[in-house]
Amino acid sequence: MPSLKIICPNGHLGFAPLRIESFRAGVRARPDYIAADSGSDDVGPVPLGSDSSTSPEAWQRHDLEHMLLAARELGVPMIIGSAGDTGSNSRVDLYVGIIKELARKHGLSPFEIGYFYSEVDPAFIRRKMREGGSVAGLDGYADLTEAELDATDRIVAVAGVQPYLKLLHAGVDVIIGGRSSDAAVFAAPALHHGYSADHAYYLGKVLECASFCAEPYGGKETVMGEISHEDVRVTAMHPEQRCTIASVAGHAMYERSNPYEEFFAGGKLDMRECHYEQVSEKTTRITGSRFLPSERITVKLEGSGKVGERYIGLCGIRDPYTIANVDRVIDWARDKVRERFGDEGYELHYTVYGRDGVMGELEPLRGQLGHELCILVQGVAPSAGMAEEVALTGLRQMFYARLPDVKGTAGSVSFPLDEVVRASAAYRWTLNHTIAVDDIFDLFEVHRTQA
Repeated sequence: MPSLKIICPNGHLGFAPLRIESFRAGVRARPDYIAADSGSDDVGPVPLGSDSSTSPEAWQRHDLEHMLLAARELGVPMIIGSAGDTGSNSRVDLYVGIIKELARKHGLSPFEIGYFYSEVDPAFIRRKMREGGSVAGLDGYADLTEAELDATDRIVAVAGVQPYLKLLHAGVDVIIGGRSSDAAVFAAPALHHGYSADHAYYLGKVLECASFCAEPYGGKETVMGEISHEDVRVTAMHPEQRCTIASVAGHAMYERSNPYEEFFAGGKLDMRECHYEQVSEKTTRITGSRFLPSERITVKLEGSGKVGERYIGLCGIRDPYTIANVDRVIDWARDKVRERFGDEGYELHYTVYGRDGVMGELEPLRGQLGHELCILVQGVAPSAGMAEEVALTGLRQMFYARLPDVKGTAGSVSFPLDEVVRASAAYRWTLNHTIAVDDIFDLFEVHRTQA
């Protein structure tokens, strides 16, 4: 075929519902595929470690239903990557089950579902390490140790195009992927139809976040990517949005320390020589991207481990003197927790909004405090009871902090709630690493089923 068209209605399926108007416009453009990624490590380590979704199931069902009905209406494949936020095995099973339920609900003609799992058995990683293989750390992480592996509750490998290509070659109608590179969801069908890797991987890069590559900003709107043997074109489907040179080139630099490269299992996309051309009001044309294959396949691993149970509390400060001495107030409360629990076996965290709550140590205006502060207190401990008491002590003792120039007994800290509330358990990232493999399907288990 001279070109291939893919629409993407949502840059993170389920995180917020897709917008129906632009999606239907995309469907009317008669794409060859409907695809979206459903995961991200932006949501933090809790969903992976606890094997849950951060998105409500109703929102996920909403998007899956619209996409499935449109794909069956057009008779084109539907592809979902990183099912249920994390791409863990249970999330893949959840999505496969939803697709089957929707097929029964709407009386759809039979079709085939392909799916793959991305969870990795720690025993596999341990065996590789003991055989002398290195599990190399990314972004400042040290190479993996067995102690850190022991602290891990769940591991997923980040798939490239390979599992998708295997299922596309099998002719399935719907693919539900485990944890995946965002771009692989879109690059795989382009490669399957014979387009060059140079263009296919850029197509994946530009479509991965849907309307984030368009302007003016509008989340969850549909965009369409079209690949040919000469170029990639991307078009905004919302009537008020445009894909411009600035918006598309800007998105190529999104969420990366190096704006010119994106790595995959099997190589990297080099965008240094990309050329952007406005070919119509809503469409930008891209040429010049290059895919550089690697000599050996390395796959990213993500792992999460539980730290403890967690309670949280909030307080507000309006008194100027207390604001000026907020660190003394926090230190007082920390000392009281230390008197009760000692120095170890728990965690106590204070986040000061109105000073540096968003950027922490990177905040350049840390000395310019607001006229009021909100402080989030988190207590983490092995048991829920201990976590509750840690958080409650760390919160309430701020009210009793003794400051040198305070003469009266009136409190200068206010509580919107008298209690602390139980939050999700605390987890941390334990794996942000890569592993080299001879056979990528040692990490990804591929299946097919009927709906």
